[in-house]
Amino acid sequence: LLALGLLAAGTYGVMSFMVEQRTQELGIRVALGAQRTHLVWQVLRTGLTLSAVGIALGLVGLLGVSGVVQSLLFQAQSLSPAVMVVAAAGLLAVALTATGLPALRATRSDPVEVMRMK
Repeated sequence: LLALGLLAAGTYGVMSFMVEQRTQELGIRVALGAQRTHLVWQVLRTGLTLSAVGIALGLVGLLGVSGVVQSLLFQAQSLSPAVMVVAAAGLLAVALTATGLPALRATRSDPVEVMRMK
């Protein structure tokens, strides 16, 4: 749970920073008539792509060190596909939430206010 909390905080921080950097761009797009849902999905797609790459690299790393972990822990199963799938799905759900909140916040801001900020 601690690792999941750190993942959520880190993902939220990185995605919030990324969306903050793009707030002016998103505001201009809204002012020009872009649909807010389209912009949210664009930000979500970027965040989920980064998260999926991180999860894939983590699974590859897990395959590499599974023998070491099994030798250190008493009665630990080396590779349980069910646990890996559930963990990956849980991490993607956390990444979706941590990415969606900044995206929704950015697209709900007033385009005139956003363009005046910088």
